[in-house]
Amino acid sequence: MNKANIVTLTLMLLSLGLYAQYVASPPEYIKALTSNWEGERLKDGRPKVSDALLKRLKAINVEEAWGFLRSKGYHNQYEGGWKMVHDDRVMTGRVLTAQYMPLRPDFDKVVRIQGAKEDRDTIGGSNSWPIDILQPGDVYVADGYGRIIDGTLIGSNLGNAIYANSRNGFIFDAGVRDLAGLVEIENFNGWFRGDDPSYLQQEMLTSINAPIRIGRAIVLPGDAVLANRYGVVFIPAYLLGDLVISSEVTNLRDQFGFQRLKEKKYTAGQIDTEWTDAIRKDFVDWLGKQPDSQLPMTRKELNDYLKEHKYL
Repeated sequence: MNKANIVTLTLMLLSLGLYAQYVASPPEYIKALTSNWEGERLKDGRPKVSDALLKRLKAINVEEAWGFLRSKGYHNQYEGGWKMVHDDRVMTGRVLTAQYMPLRPDFDKVVRIQGAKEDRDTIGGSNSWPIDILQPGDVYVADGYGRIIDGTLIGSNLGNAIYANSRNGFIFDAGVRDLAGLVEIENFNGWFRGDDPSYLQQEMLTSINAPIRIGRAIVLPGDAVLANRYGVVFIPAYLLGDLVISSEVTNLRDQFGFQRLKEKKYTAGQIDTEWTDAIRKDFVDWLGKQPDSQLPMTRKELNDYLKEHKYL
């Protein structure tokens, strides 16, 4: 049996058996979901992409990330149309997912019983459960099926708890309440559908760290996320390194092209089409004159990329 069939069988068995017994997906299930990732993992099984890459991701524009993912066959990783706590900031991080559904008492009872077995707080609302397990660098991503009125997943109290645990923010296909209080949380940000003074009711948590849908995007636990005023992109962890350096080189190509157009060395048509060998050599020479401190990547990373993509 080949690797692809083994992974498929594992997913089927977990989804039909083990997975159904948990509120939060077990590490084995998350590892099967993200089997292309070969690096370090968090204790819960999610890929642990590096903080350094997440920092570099902040400088990548949404269109570049979207285009790279489409070139790799990932056509359903972007969602737009958000409101933001602070619309002048960029957020990146590792995704922790949660799914909410309209309340069904018999199902909710099962979830709460299982939550107790998993040592979760059964006194308060279950919407605190994902927040309780956030780790530094996490982004809390929740499918609240777009509900705003009576679908406000957090107010300022839970917002403070999110930031205290993750030092990051949230992305909710749902509503929030007490937006004025959320704005006051220093270095905190969030993407949401709307704000409303109502509190969460007739809604229930159904899973943590399982695959979810956010608008037109599919999201897996451990994805990297890039979020800014232009939208949100969810990036499979195993593609993050390639996406970052590819986008960084594209930005350097743009800088080179803009400079050469201002100098009138090339026409717009020459820059906008596939480059000739002479322009590619000029670009490599131009890169060699840039100070290392001005490059977003190390010189070795850049040279390795140029060799791999036949610039050198």
